[in-house]
Amino acid sequence: MTDMFVSLGTWNWLIFGFVLMALEVLAPGVFLFWLGLAALLVGLISFGIAVSWQIQLVMFAVFAAAAVPVWRRLARPNLDASASPFLNKRTEALLGREFTLEKPIIDGNGTVRIGDTVWRVAGPDTPAGTRVKVVQVDGANLTVAAA
Repeated sequence: MTDMFVSLGTWNWLIFGFVLMALEVLAPGVFLFWLGLAALLVGLISFGIAVSWQIQLVMFAVFAAAAVPVWRRLARPNLDASASPFLNKRTEALLGREFTLEKPIIDGNGTVRIGDTVWRVAGPDTPAGTRVKVVQVDGANLTVAAA
């Protein structure tokens, strides 16, 4: 087994790197690409500096381990929470807005049309066509008051 590691040379690392990158085409996920890049780096460094097989393995491990966090940082977009504060919080974006009642609030329940969606609202009895303001949200339930 150690004979195999002793025989590791520059060309072996370069071939290994290209094989890993080619496998990335068959199994996309951008993971094998970074391992292939680590193998290519070891091969290129081995061209310039004669290093032992132990150092080559350590370099490969270090490059491969460093490639994963680098890729995760580069691949993920920088989502600023202030850019879209209501992402996945649609009802919270309605808080404080005014709408016209589509159906009257009778016995505490009515509806408003917001865009292309009809929302159920709760509040004091109010006739249809009245402007109401959303004062509280709880999941998909809106509580309104006269505007």
